[in-house]
Amino acid sequence: MTDFNSLADAYGTPLYVYDFDAMREQYEKLKEAFRGRKSLLAYAVKANSNLSVVGHFARLGAGADCVSIGEVRRAMMAGVPKYKVIFSGVGKRDDEIREAIERDILYINVESEAEMGRVELIAAELERTARISIRVNPNIDPKTHPYISTGLHDNKFGVDIDTAKRMYIRANASEALDPVGIHFHIGSQLTELDPIREASEIVADLVRSLHAAVGIELKFFDVGGGLGVRYDDETTIEPYDYAQAILSTLTGMDITVVCEPGRFLTANAGYFLTRVLYEKRNGSKRFVVVDGAMNDLLRPSLYKAYHYISAAKPHAGTPTPADVVGPVCESGDFLAKDYPLPPMEHGDLLIVHSAGAYGFGMGSNYNTRGRSAEVAVEKGEARLIRMRETFEDLIAAEQACLD
Repeated sequence: MTDFNSLADAYGTPLYVYDFDAMREQYEKLKEAFRGRKSLLAYAVKANSNLSVVGHFARLGAGADCVSIGEVRRAMMAGVPKYKVIFSGVGKRDDEIREAIERDILYINVESEAEMGRVELIAAELERTARISIRVNPNIDPKTHPYISTGLHDNKFGVDIDTAKRMYIRANASEALDPVGIHFHIGSQLTELDPIREASEIVADLVRSLHAAVGIELKFFDVGGGLGVRYDDETTIEPYDYAQAILSTLTGMDITVVCEPGRFLTANAGYFLTRVLYEKRNGSKRFVVVDGAMNDLLRPSLYKAYHYISAAKPHAGTPTPADVVGPVCESGDFLAKDYPLPPMEHGDLLIVHSAGAYGFGMGSNYNTRGRSAEVAVEKGEARLIRMRETFEDLIAAEQACLD
């Protein structure tokens, strides 16, 4: 059992704490689910991009799904081999494409005909052949939050089936492109199996038709990520059932399955610690004011996301609804609304659960607030994996430009 009080005393608050043992267990569950089929788990770096977290998965054998050249650099710095690095994302700049080709990563996921044209041009200029995968948008409703849906034609991601066919034929004829894979990702926090199976069927049929019609032999079937986790009372998908739904659509195909888990690996292995500053009331409305804020953990403000909150020590008194709010000067600065908490006192420690994914990485320095420190706990030992930002850190890039 993690001693959160000791960690808060040692490292201060607000503070992110990550259970590396729990992360390893999640990775091994998913890897085991795809056992018997050639597979690569490419950790979605955007979920939690701390170098120590990425390195932890690299040592377990994971690759990396990256959505910026910065994430590509992070992954390789953390020990992910180049042949396990994938570069995804809608808006890749020319310099990012150039660096990805020069780094000789596994492949670039292209999102449009225009982007593929830039990759082809840059590869030709470099006198290289760029390995690519094309992201197909299967137009499947993922039944998730609209902000994290990515597989409908209303979303900005990928291309439709007919466009994908045209792109593959063009790429196959190009000396500067090598179409090695196909990619789809219908959304994040997926809790229903049918949309995943349906999308996989559509994309698998496209792979078969490309082989039959024009002889294109793809090596990688990239199913993206999005496997949901439990924040509250969600019914989640078992890794085995998830894998079987995908593998059932690949009958007779000799192809490597690539899966890009992020939230599934890290969300419930992370905790956000924040101390109570004081309580206040506006009329009948109760507020618990804490030292953590929306710049530290944005999900509640951005998505109205629910996070379970517990107190680090038992409290007497009947829990009553309270808004847990931070110091940022916005009405949208909250970690929870109408959350039942017992009476709180100055210095009490609150633990915000399921904060290991899209927590620190979505943080900011709004209101000139330094971002939290991060701590890893592994085999009962805690270590600092990111120092708390200081005021000097925040102003360094500006101070260097002062007259």
